[in-house]
Amino acid sequence: MQQTDPRDAVVVAYGRSAVTKGRKGALAQIHPIEYGGQVLAGVMSKVPNLNPLDIDDVIYGCTNLTDYQSYDVAKMIAARAGLPEQTCAITVSRFCASGSDAIAMGAAKIRADMADVVVCGGVESMSLVPQPTPETRKDYHWLEAHVDPNIYLHVGLCAENTAKVCGMTREDLDQLAVLSHQRAAKAQQEGKFRDEIIPVTLPGENGTSFVLDQDGCIRPDTNIEALSKLKPAFDPNGLVTAGTSSQVSDGTACLVLMSREKADTLGISPIARFVGYAPGCASPAFLSPGVFEAIQKVTKRTGVSLEQMDLFEINEAFAPVVIELTRKLGLDLEKVNPNGGAMALGHPLGATGAFLACKLFSELKRREGRYGMVAMCAAIGHGGAAIYEML
Repeated sequence: MQQTDPRDAVVVAYGRSAVTKGRKGALAQIHPIEYGGQVLAGVMSKVPNLNPLDIDDVIYGCTNLTDYQSYDVAKMIAARAGLPEQTCAITVSRFCASGSDAIAMGAAKIRADMADVVVCGGVESMSLVPQPTPETRKDYHWLEAHVDPNIYLHVGLCAENTAKVCGMTREDLDQLAVLSHQRAAKAQQEGKFRDEIIPVTLPGENGTSFVLDQDGCIRPDTNIEALSKLKPAFDPNGLVTAGTSSQVSDGTACLVLMSREKADTLGISPIARFVGYAPGCASPAFLSPGVFEAIQKVTKRTGVSLEQMDLFEINEAFAPVVIELTRKLGLDLEKVNPNGGAMALGHPLGATGAFLACKLFSELKRREGRYGMVAMCAAIGHGGAAIYEML
């Protein structure tokens, strides 16, 4: 790998909103374009040397492209952020991997000399745009009959399948959830999320406003005893509960990518280099195999091994995903989600890939680490894995 290739795609700025509880959190009734625009503007303010007219494209990931998130939400966010009307934008979707795919597409355009500057990220309001269900999707039975009987299997049941096949216990899942909340609470208390959160101004009561700058999903008092009392959420005889699932949540995140050559020209010091990305896909009845395939592919393509990773951000969509991957790949749990995962912090679907990248950069910076990986499962058997190198 050429460490000084002028066409390297490098990260020069990043940031995210605080992630809040779906349906009852601070962002629940706020248009995703509003907080998406504020965060994008905040990230742009970190690179004052960059002329917005030099942005070649804005690429955002979003899972549910309907209602408040329809009609190219990426373009709407760019406009709300105050970017010029000449700014091009596109929205992409690969379910929970959408944010990572958006970043990978931006990096690929830069590497191919099709762009010099791309703003990449993701957004999701699970409050205002709920996920479709068999009851709300009119072609559900047709898909079952003509495409795949598991094509619309609830991801919670996919998590159950994963737990059972891998021989996990209820205690295994509960212990990971407690660890996630403990780590997230400690990180928040120590101010570890401050440098990555872009404050968002929201309307308050009686014409007032307030600033949202703290994640709202963490439960510091989570414990094994409380979790053990929860009923299974998806299968009456299952293992997965609401406590060992990621929280329904709202949020956004983005980063500015540019060629190393462009960064040098503008006198901007890069934060990280995008090394590579790969999607994976397996049976839609399970969650982890697609991620495993993606990790195998990206390490092979880039030549960067798991042993070289200083940190992993593996999305805690459900506890069984992280448990299986850490066991199967032999990962050191101390390097996996050290500041908590989605069971504690939330999982704003299409934004998660960019959200985890922000967490990764901040922690690698503190640890003076070199390589890090962002990986996640996604619906219909998909997964994604990205590798970054700190500079």
